[in-house]
Amino acid sequence: MKQLTKAEEDIMQVLWELNEGNVAAIIAQLPEPKPAYNTVSTIVRILENKAFVGYRKEGRGHIYFPLIPKTEYSNQSLTKLVDGYFQGSFKSMVSFFVKKNDVSISEMESILKEINKDA
Repeated sequence: MKQLTKAEEDIMQVLWELNEGNVAAIIAQLPEPKPAYNTVSTIVRILENKAFVGYRKEGRGHIYFPLIPKTEYSNQSLTKLVDGYFQGSFKSMVSFFVKKNDVSISEMESILKEINKDA
């Protein structure tokens, strides 16, 4: 799976939230300052070429929808992060974030409870 640029990820985040929409609907969900219509349209076409987005004709326009589930992209991105910066060790990654963010024992206990609840 190809990596996305920050701008492409921003558009995908909106499409994952909307499930589908035209360029105007995508722009409406983006924060200020809003990008130009042509900019978003170009990014959507790039996402089509990367096989992240599909479309259907509706009237004179297109309705775009994600082809790649958010969870699939998230898992791939996380794996790349762990492999690239933590030598494939999730333990090293978690340890890094715990130390870097000064996570308290009570926060760690809360995290472990959440993990165990989902397991």
